[in-house]
Amino acid sequence: MQVSGSSQVHQAHALQGPHATRSRAAGGAEQAKLAQPVDQLEISAEAAQASQAGGVRTDRVAEIRAQIASGAYETPEKLDAAVERLLDQIG
Repeated sequence: MQVSGSSQVHQAHALQGPHATRSRAAGGAEQAKLAQPVDQLEISAEAAQASQAGGVRTDRVAEIRAQIASGAYETPEKLDAAVERLLDQIG
């Protein structure tokens, strides 16, 4: 909406983001789909070695995943401890 003084109020105008291009406006739906960011995960060689060397306790990971899934993992005590550690780190 544009306001020019107290007596003139104009109607709202359509907004176009800075990313709009003619090809997209002309039916470039596939191009828009290709421009979407894609999540990626890269595992370092050290992490892969630790996983293969038994550095990961799969039983503990499975237990924590089950607790998270059931909603029992985040307790007030755990959150308090996390906040305390954070405050200790930032001073």
